Amino acid sequence: MSKKYKALDRKLQNLTRSQKTTPSTKHKFHPRVINNTDISFTDNEMKLLQKGLKYNIHAKNKDWLKNLALEAETAITKLPTSDRDVFRKMVANRIDKLHRQNPEHKIHPEEKTVKRIRKKLRENDAMVTRADKGNSMLIIPIPQYESKVQDFIDNNDFQNDTQDPTTVFQKQIRATIRNSTTLIPKEHRWKYTNMNPSALSIKGLIKIHKPDQPIRPVVNWRNAPAYKLSKLFSEKIYKLAPIPNVLT
Repeated sequence: MSKKYKALDRKLQNLTRSQKTTPSTKHKFHPRVINNTDISFTDNEMKLLQKGLKYNIHAKNKDWLKNLALEAETAITKLPTSDRDVFRKMVANRIDKLHRQNPEHKIHPEEKTVKRIRKKLRENDAMVTRADKGNSMLIIPIPQYESKVQDFIDNNDFQNDTQDPTTVFQKQIRATIRNSTTLIPKEHRWKYTNMNPSALSIKGLIKIHKPDQPIRPVVNWRNAPAYKLSKLFSEKIYKLAPIPNVLT
């Protein structure tokens, strides 16, 4: 974080030196919620949407006490056998106290609002996605979003394949790991093998600041066969030749 703050301070100082006149027009920020559909939302629904996609509703699930008990039991089983009964008694007393304080599950008002928003999106075949710049979120029809992703694929010379090459690639990765006995010992092979690989998935962030609002692609590589192996190579290369600190 200190590196980021130093970079921001440096940028502000450069802007202060270069911009000596006050701009005649003020910068106009994009709204927090951009509705590209015909769906009408109430004031309460719009207020909740304006809180952003990262907003966490302060409401407990219906089975939160059961889940708490199961999670506690999972943690207790990792303790020594002689200490388990003591901690089970402590957890049982604590859960019983929580149950007396919250005898009935109460539905949070924002939960009802979320259900109404989801119902409207489902009935109108729409979705919520992030914008590429800023903290804006878009409400966009699903066919329109899919067409934007397809346009990006068609306009960038991607090659289509009738078969999924993941299985073949996985076999090649396993063979490479087996042959790399110096870099990867036999007992560590499992760490760098993705057990259930799948084809990469792509999603798009809408560029609301550009004409026709194209997408910026975001590709999820975590399920790729070579993800863990490439991560190992990146760490090894960084240790051999670390990236210089630009701030210093």
